[in-house]
Amino acid sequence: MADVTADDGALRRFLHGLPGVDAVGLEARAATLGTRSIKTTAKAYAIDLAISMIDLTTLEGADTPGKVRALCAKGIHPDPTDRTSPKVAAICVYPDMVATAKEALGDSGVHVASVATAFPAGRAALPVKLADTRDAVAAGADEIDMVIDRGAFLSGRYMEVFEEIKAVKEACARPGGTSQTESGGGSAAHLKVIFETGELQTYDNVRRVSWLAMLAGADFIKTSTGKVAVNATPPVTLLMLEAVRDFHAATGVQVGVKPAGGIRTTKDAIKYLVMVNETLGERWLTADWFRFGASSLLNDLLMQRQKLSTGRYSGPDYVTVD
Repeated sequence: MADVTADDGALRRFLHGLPGVDAVGLEARAATLGTRSIKTTAKAYAIDLAISMIDLTTLEGADTPGKVRALCAKGIHPDPTDRTSPKVAAICVYPDMVATAKEALGDSGVHVASVATAFPAGRAALPVKLADTRDAVAAGADEIDMVIDRGAFLSGRYMEVFEEIKAVKEACARPGGTSQTESGGGSAAHLKVIFETGELQTYDNVRRVSWLAMLAGADFIKTSTGKVAVNATPPVTLLMLEAVRDFHAATGVQVGVKPAGGIRTTKDAIKYLVMVNETLGERWLTADWFRFGASSLLNDLLMQRQKLSTGRYSGPDYVTVD
């Protein structure tokens, strides 16, 4: 496709030239996909798949090294009584807890994700955001979850948001290494770009910001911080999946998707997996390309997993409190 990011005018014309979103059709399609029936064998597979896609998260001011270590232990062995349970994809923490998480996870294969760029508001000068990112990467973060400047986007300052994402992507390079694009991913943290879709007002804005982030080099696009009233919803996630599909068709570049916030039950998680399969296909049904940003979701998945294997519902007292 032509270079639509050559200047602010070209980027603006491209983003506003994207087809308008049929809100009624989008919501109806999301609702229809949510009614698909999943049988016992498929449900067991879906539960394990969902567990393996979780970014197990603690992002509180009261986080301590002990809490982070306990969360890492749970991420490696979600059900201590059943070592057949898969590991989660990542542990997501603030930058100052990255080193603690990295040490606790060791060679388990569970990644360390770190929020950055003045999470969750994103209200800071660019040099501060880049320093935040570089500190997390230097401490060992495998993935960076950045937040866009929603004020800039809603004001129509698209190139400003585009350049900021590009700059953060460059900051994801390891010290002394190269950018992920140049290295093929070996020496850089993956970049997830958070939109905070609950603040973007329209579906058209969600489509525009999805394309904007992908054009700027996002490895993942992510719905929310989990810190506002409206977080991930099926229609918004479906719209982002469709944007990823169309971007892949136009460029050949595969981008991941991460709904975050408000996904608490196994039933909800399976609805999202059906949505991914129907929109993008099996190629995206791995933790490399789809994640759940969640904390309480894992406990419900574990309870449903225990019920399938034992025939008994154990209840919340049988899983650890995060």
